[in-house]
Amino acid sequence: MLFDLRGAGRRRTIQGIYLVLALLMGGGLVLFGIGGSVSGGLVDAIRNDSGGSSAGSSLVQKEEQRLTRQVAATPKDATAWAALARARFQLASQGKNYDQQTGRYAGSGIARLRSAERAWDRYLALDPKRLDDRVASLMVQAFSAGALNDPVKAVRAQEVIVERRAKNDATSAGLYLQLAFLAYRAGQERKGDLASRKAIELTPKDLRASIQDRLKAARKTGGSASANG
Repeated sequence: MLFDLRGAGRRRTIQGIYLVLALLMGGGLVLFGIGGSVSGGLVDAIRNDSGGSSAGSSLVQKEEQRLTRQVAATPKDATAWAALARARFQLASQGKNYDQQTGRYAGSGIARLRSAERAWDRYLALDPKRLDDRVASLMVQAFSAGALNDPVKAVRAQEVIVERRAKNDATSAGLYLQLAFLAYRAGQERKGDLASRKAIELTPKDLRASIQDRLKAARKTGGSASANG
């Protein structure tokens, strides 16, 4: 059988294939705003319970309005600010705000993302002890090249994800790889180099060469090389 995993060598080969695909695709998904389920959770609950329907959009809009009133009444409520950023991102990704076919935001969607950005900035300014990595994963996409195109803020959001999710094993290599690509694109070479070293360290030895080549190209071109295979 093609996927007979009884042999240790075969298991490692299949695991390696999936890992390298995740690593190589991750940077492009982050940087160019292409939807997908990659390390770092770029689409964590973008359309929770809404399915893109008008009913779902109406529920999210009501929640956004409720949270707007809540933060006005309690401006130091960090949890409410994070929830508001999430709701506004969800609205930006629904209906006419976002073209599912092209993966691009309309002007109204960009405006929604700007409002999500403001809520996220207020959330970070409150400096909560445990930052919300699920909302951070949405903001990485919001700040991607296909959306607000703010790599510096994308780096900060990705750092939240790394801080909360990364472990000292191969499953975390993709998180550091994404951080490296974003940092290079933001012109933060030292941060990109540190993330690159960690990504390579956590990548299985037999897969490191291809990852190293991609990272070198990203450093040289400011992260753009991560989009192409």
